[in-house]
This record gives sequence, C-alpha cells and structure tokens, in this order.
Amino acid sequence: MDTKDLAAKGLKLRKEMVGAANVEQRINALGDFGEPLQHIINAYAYGDVWSRPGLSMGVKSLAMVAMMSGANKPAELRVHLKGALKNGCTPEEIREVLLLVALYCGIPAANEAHRAAVEVLKEEGRA
Repeated sequence: MDTKDLAAKGLKLRKEMVGAANVEQRINALGDFGEPLQHIINAYAYGDVWSRPGLSMGVKSLAMVAMMSGANKPAELRVHLKGALKNGCTPEEIREVLLLVALYCGIPAANEAHRAAVEVLKEEGRA
C-alpha cells in the first residue's frame, strides 16, 4: 500500500474517531505549510498504527489519553478524550487512567487532565 492509500485510509478513520469537522479544522489550521505534516499523521498515525489489529481501539485511546496527559499536551488530550468516548471507553475508564497518570506522571499533570476530561465529558453529554 503506498502512502496515498494509507493517508486516505487514515483520514477516514481519523474522521470517524474525532469527527469530520474537527479533523478539517486541524488540517486547515496550518494551511499549505502544514500539509506534509497532515499527510504523515493521516498515513502513518491513523492509516498504519491506529489501523493495526493488535489492540482494540478503546485500549489505544486509553493509552493516548495517558500519554497526552503525562506529556502535558492539552490540545491533543482533548482530541483523544473525544476519540476515547467514540471508541467505547467509559468516563469511569478514563478516570482510572487519569488516576494512574497522577501516580506515575504527577499530580499537576493529572489535575490538568481531569479538567480537560470534565470539559470534554460535558461537551459530549457524558457528565
């Protein structure tokens, strides 16, 4: 499969996970300058790694929630919180992951992640 096919496959999955409008906004935010980066994200992140069968989509989402929380990447965390909900994760599972973040990445990271989670859960009608 060439990278154009991977990118198309990844773009489809990405839109299913986080919503077409959200993806289009992120793609358009950096214009032509960001087009190569978006191609990499679509082809390799979503078209390849996210499409692998070894883990369920929910497990992948929970891993991303943990990583983005620990790395203090709030914008990406919000994207992956929404994706986690669409991939079948429950608010309780997300909370449990964020408690692990508190222990292994620190209370400040967990505080920020909890705030983002509460906002996303409200936006998605899950709180």
